[in-house]
Amino acid sequence: MSTEGIEPRGIEAVFLETHNWGKAAKFFQSLGFELEFETDHSSGQLRNGDGPYVFIAEVPESKETAMQIVLKVPAETLDPSVEVVTPFDNTHYGTREATVRDPDGRTWSLQAPAGS
Repeated sequence: MSTEGIEPRGIEAVFLETHNWGKAAKFFQSLGFELEFETDHSSGQLRNGDGPYVFIAEVPESKETAMQIVLKVPAETLDPSVEVVTPFDNTHYGTREATVRDPDGRTWSLQAPAGS
């Protein structure tokens, strides 16, 4: 199988959902992560050094929390053998994201630069 165009550049981010933004942010700060920004809707981004960022979003207690690892890819070109769940689309924060499914049924978020 050709991997041209889909070779990850690494882990871009970890997206976490929480029932308590403040407690979650303090937990990661106690591990050495620094708050890069906080939104006005109980979410924000933290980072430890030059590594991937952690984006945490508060969800209602009635919703089960989830976690998603985001892989950074150099472009939107995917090998035809990759099962695309949702195609690349613009985000409100300046990138393009897609969701794919691996052979074991897990879904992965992919992030490519805008305009790739």
